[in-house]
Amino acid sequence: MAVYVSNIVIEQGFDFDTSFQLEDTRTNSPLILSNASAECKLRKHYGSTSSVSFASSITSPDLGIISISLNASQTVDMKPGRYVFDVKLTNFGKEFKAVEGTALIRGGVTR
Repeated sequence: MAVYVSNIVIEQGFDFDTSFQLEDTRTNSPLILSNASAECKLRKHYGSTSSVSFASSITSPDLGIISISLNASQTVDMKPGRYVFDVKLTNFGKEFKAVEGTALIRGGVTR
C-alpha cells in the first residue's frame, strides 16, 4: 500500500478535524477498511519522545475514509511551528502507515 502524503494546518486554541480517502493502488477503487482501526500521532520531529494523539476513526469503511481530530483544549498548549504526523492502520493484525505529512501549528490570538 502506498503512503498518502498530506500537509495540514492546525490553528492553536481551536478544534481541528480532517479526513482522508484512501485508495487501493492496484485497482484505484476505495480501500475497504471494514476490519481496520486507525491511530494518529503528532510529534515535533520524528525522533521526539513526546507526542499528541489525535482522535482517529474509520468513518466510512466501504469508501476508505479515515477521520482525525483534536479539540481546542489539546491545541491551545501547542507551540506554533512545524510538526510531523502519521496515521497507522491496523488490519487483521498487520500494521501499515497510511498517511504522513507535516503539520503547521499557527498561533492563535483569541482564546
